[in-house]
Amino acid sequence: MSIRPCVLSVVDGAEMEGSNFYTSRAYQVQKHLTLTNHGFLGYAVIVNKKFWDGLPSDIRRTLEGAMQDATRYANDIAKQENDKALASIRASGKTVIYTPTAQERAAFKRALWPVHARMASRIGPGLLQAIYRETGFRPGH
Repeated sequence: MSIRPCVLSVVDGAEMEGSNFYTSRAYQVQKHLTLTNHGFLGYAVIVNKKFWDGLPSDIRRTLEGAMQDATRYANDIAKQENDKALASIRASGKTVIYTPTAQERAAFKRALWPVHARMASRIGPGLLQAIYRETGFRPGH
C-alpha cells in the first residue's frame, strides 16, 4: 500500500506561512501570494503554577533562560525555512509574490482596527493592550 500526498486542485484563497504554502504545494495552483505579515504563530509552554512556584528561584531563572534561547532558536529556523520556501516558490515561476508597501500595510491595519475594537470585550482589553505593547502595534495608525 502506498500513501499518496494530498494535491491541491482548487484554491480560492488561503492564509499560511510561506513554508506551509510551499510544502502543501499550494504554489502549484495558486497564482498569487501576498506577504502581509499580519499574524503571529506562537506556541505556549504551560506548567502547573503550584509546581512552578515550588521550584527554587535559580531553577526558574535557568528554565526561563532556556525557554528564551529555545524560542530564539526555533524562530531562527522558522525564518530560514520560510525564506527558503519563498525562494523556491519564486523560482517555480508559478506564483507571483507581492509584498505590500508601507502605505498598503497601514491601510490594511486601519481597515482591521474596528475588528480589534469589537473583539476587545471578548478577548479582554488587557490582553489586547499587552499584545500591542509587545508588538509595537499602535491602534489607529
